[in-house]
Amino acid sequence: MSTLKIENLSKQYGDVTALEDVSFEIEDEFAVLLGESGAGKSTLLRCINGLTEPTSGYIALDGEEVRGSQTDVGMIFQQHNLVDGVSAYLNALTGSLDRVSMLKSMLQWQSREDKLRALEALETVGLLDESHQRVSQMSGGQQQRVGIARALVQDPRLLLADEPVASLDPSSAETVMGYLRKAAGEHDVTALVSLHQVNIAAYFGDRFIGLRDGEKLFDVRREELTPELIDDLYGSVETVGLADQEETVEEILHGDGDDPDDTAPPETVPQEIEA
Repeated sequence: MSTLKIENLSKQYGDVTALEDVSFEIEDEFAVLLGESGAGKSTLLRCINGLTEPTSGYIALDGEEVRGSQTDVGMIFQQHNLVDGVSAYLNALTGSLDRVSMLKSMLQWQSREDKLRALEALETVGLLDESHQRVSQMSGGQQQRVGIARALVQDPRLLLADEPVASLDPSSAETVMGYLRKAAGEHDVTALVSLHQVNIAAYFGDRFIGLRDGEKLFDVRREELTPELIDDLYGSVETVGLADQEETVEEILHGDGDDPDDTAPPETVPQEIEA
């Protein structure tokens, strides 16, 4: 896994301050960003992955300063950003675009290693049997799992996710978060995920960073996340479920019968990757 270090990060858009003097460090963790809309969560993630240039401050991954777009930072978006007309397998393969061109990707001219990586990633998110199904025929939860697989094919050191379950029903949201957590663990990737759903965040997260009006309000671990902190962050809201954190995340990770330690390639290789 990798270490992400943020020091005194600020971002201004004209007279509007989106982030102000934010600092934290995460290592070998599944960390969650919490905060209301407009708190600065998306801006922070965009600064980390190079989509937005910070006004000031320092971002480093494993001691190396992050400047511009990073090929070793995987990003999962709320709206999936998939190619609807092609299969889950081909969408997962686009995670290798930093190694091959888009044309070669669509013609499946990637290396055998990349093709196997795509299949293994789809297996990780429980979609190996649906690898040839067009994503346009998949549910929103399945599409988001394809997005996770695509990010894994990128072979990232850091995995970012911006409201990955915001548009999903509660059951699908739990499923997607379970696979996201599983993916980070199996691939030894440090993860930073922004969420609105407090109970889901409390269930899956190891570490919680609260943002309000662009400033860091708290940085706590699971046992320190209390209803009082949440109320301070969001105002008086329902926090039912925070007391249920003794229930282990493994129940969701193992609930479908998958072995989270089984990272071996599939025994049978589809025809597409035999070349």
